[in-house]
Amino acid sequence: MKFWGKVKLESKLVVNLKKNLKIGILGGTFDPAHKGHIKISKESKKRFKLDYIIWAITKKNPFKKKSILNLNSRISFAKKITKNEKFIKVNFYEKKINSNKTIDLINYFKKNNKMLDIYFIIGADNLINFHKWHKWKSISKKCNILVFDRKGYKAKSLKSVTYKQLNKRSLSFIKFNKVNISSSKLREI
Repeated sequence: MKFWGKVKLESKLVVNLKKNLKIGILGGTFDPAHKGHIKISKESKKRFKLDYIIWAITKKNPFKKKSILNLNSRISFAKKITKNEKFIKVNFYEKKINSNKTIDLINYFKKNNKMLDIYFIIGADNLINFHKWHKWKSISKKCNILVFDRKGYKAKSLKSVTYKQLNKRSLSFIKFNKVNISSSKLREI
């Protein structure tokens, strides 16, 4: 096991502890993971010069129906499709932190490394209901929020409670060449 500050990560992280690390966290059920997740991870790394992107797989999204694939299958598949993307680390943290709340995951990483810069990555569809997330304002104070445009969600997300209330310095709305794919659409195939 490698240590990242004092936070253990169960992956092969080679870290220069003398510099401030910049990590991205892309959370979700990844039911299933797909090339759209990889594309926004690559785009985040490139645009914001991130050292790593962590795919934090959740057992269940409180805003969605039950997952089709079981947790272990989703984790295995996510690791399989990211095997050539060494900057992406796939993990399940809910047992370690005894929570499925985003703020608790962010606090877990910040706990022993106050200098860690965290970029929380979401799709525009998630921004619409972000104000319903547990301690959503605290999330925006502890990390930068990167919102990736998704087809059909831009107008609603830009009118959302969250977009109107958050400091625009902590929230970046990212326009890019979208991949017209979603986990929901893949499950329909």
